[in-house]
Amino acid sequence: MKGTFYWKWAVLVLSVAALVSVGCAKKQTVKSEGAPAAAAVTEAPVKEIPPAPVAVAPAEPPPAAPGVAVTEEKLSQFDDVRFDFDKSEVKEDGRKTCQVVADYLKKNPKAKLQIEGHCDERGTAEYNLALGDRRATAVMTYLVSLGVPKAALSTVSFGKEKPLDPGHDEGAWAKNRRAHFVLK
Repeated sequence: MKGTFYWKWAVLVLSVAALVSVGCAKKQTVKSEGAPAAAAVTEAPVKEIPPAPVAVAPAEPPPAAPGVAVTEEKLSQFDDVRFDFDKSEVKEDGRKTCQVVADYLKKNPKAKLQIEGHCDERGTAEYNLALGDRRATAVMTYLVSLGVPKAALSTVSFGKEKPLDPGHDEGAWAKNRRAHFVLK
């Protein structure tokens, strides 16, 4: 009985010793080019690795197409629904846009549509996320009232985080208060 106890104890000690020795392996210090010779201390030889090819980004991004956000918003074949300041009710011109969207979705029953709620930059991030959600939900509710199956629709709020126009005036703010449609 004593022999078995000592044997298990020995296995445990050897296992711990193996883990400690593997975990404490010597780390390599790599000399960067142009570093002083005193800083080039290495504990093990280092293999020379050729530099990987680097993709070069264009010097300046291509200009955005009309109606596309500066944050690379997904294009939509539908107009955005616009909202008044601090409001989430769908106005008459928004109802016309929703009718076009509803007609498309009824003709294409397998289509899925995400409605993005957006706000202008005024107000806190939390407030604008809630307002963007109310706007997207208002549009979704109106589409459902036009006969679009609710299962074909989803909503998301971006608040003020994805402005269509980065300006700081009423013209820019009016463009940013919207619901945007993205076909999935």
